[in-house]
Amino acid sequence: MVTQVLKTIFHRDLSKLRQEIASYKQESNLWKVDKDIANPAGNLCLHLVGNLNTYIGATLGNTGYIRNRDLEFSAKGIAKEELLRKIDDTITMIGPVLDTLSEEQLKSEYPMLVLAEKTSTEFFLIHLATHLTYHLGQVNYHRRLLDSVAAAVRT
Repeated sequence: MVTQVLKTIFHRDLSKLRQEIASYKQESNLWKVDKDIANPAGNLCLHLVGNLNTYIGATLGNTGYIRNRDLEFSAKGIAKEELLRKIDDTITMIGPVLDTLSEEQLKSEYPMLVLAEKTSTEFFLIHLATHLTYHLGQVNYHRRLLDSVAAAVRT
């Protein structure tokens, strides 16, 4: 079933997100906006955690999570350890929720209209996985860019 594949991908990419956030040499760089980078890694992390907890946790798993999407992009200065905890909590939530989904639920319409048109739950979960991967790449680039700038300044 596709849920096992999705569980593997979400776990892999959230673990990579955790590794990226943990790898910032200067914690303040998590929140740094440089040149045309509009969303720093800290905000992308909050956005990804909010996104997955909303559309998998709350919608499919009835976890009671309440999203504040505006805060995902406006909050600044949250400690690295808090971001890592949020990622860990999201990893812990996803597997059990996906385990509850039947083949019939996956093929049926996702309970919310999120995209431009209605989709199956299976399609939407794949969309969420690619969304995570897209922003994970941005976080990786942001970290490498700022760490290289910091290294150049030190030399």
